[in-house]
Amino acid sequence: MEKAIIVKNITKKYKLYNGNKERILDLFLPKSYGEDFYALADVSFEAEKGDVVGFVGMNGSGKSTLSNIIAGIVPETSGSVQVNGQAALIAVAAGLKGDLTGRDNIELKLLMLGFSKEEIKELEPEIIEFSELGKFIDQPVKSYSSGMRSRLGFAISVNVDPDILIIDEALSVGDKAFAEKSLDKMKEFKEQGKTMIFVSHSIGQMKKFCDKILWLEYGMVKEYGPVEEVIPKYEKFLNEYKKLSGKEKEDYKAKGIKRQQGILLTN
Repeated sequence: MEKAIIVKNITKKYKLYNGNKERILDLFLPKSYGEDFYALADVSFEAEKGDVVGFVGMNGSGKSTLSNIIAGIVPETSGSVQVNGQAALIAVAAGLKGDLTGRDNIELKLLMLGFSKEEIKELEPEIIEFSELGKFIDQPVKSYSSGMRSRLGFAISVNVDPDILIIDEALSVGDKAFAEKSLDKMKEFKEQGKTMIFVSHSIGQMKKFCDKILWLEYGMVKEYGPVEEVIPKYEKFLNEYKKLSGKEKEDYKAKGIKRQQGILLTN
């Protein structure tokens, strides 16, 4: 099988600062200021062409960071990502300019993707129709609700026909009818053999839609495998985690961070 995505030993480090003073000192002085925060630690996985891979994990586990790195929006600190084909990220407000109207955003995004003026003229009505924004298409995007921004982003991305589609929580905002229509479009893409990354808190959508699941925990890969193997383990974990006391959750997190530090030390 042909590989669509190859992620090797990806680590992403951010610096957390106590205010702007620390940030400036860290820029200009040799001594390191601020606290290192690792959103991802030594993450590796591969997706075949036509795979639909779901990213699961608790908030802060690194799902969005990883999807942004694969989409080429955020650079990795170390490791490598190979994406064979054009990737499009659909997330709430991803890449939309607030001061521009919806129509201007469509034109800008398509120009950046290398479409000609003629092609844009042809695609624009289809995108506007799919977005269901009506008269709002000529209003500034900053006046849109998160659901409207998500609809516009989704409409642009699915109509440019990418090879790899990365959907990050984009279906969790807005109305149910639009989410259903978007899922139908994704099913159409799946039938065409497109590769997809699907980030969602909806386990129901994952079961219905994904072939494989990547379970992230504290920026590390906990499990990667077929949906029918990984999802039951993840559901069992969630049920057990919910029953933990505040102190037990803190202890669990401390063990996770310790494990992460161990991984980072060996690399």
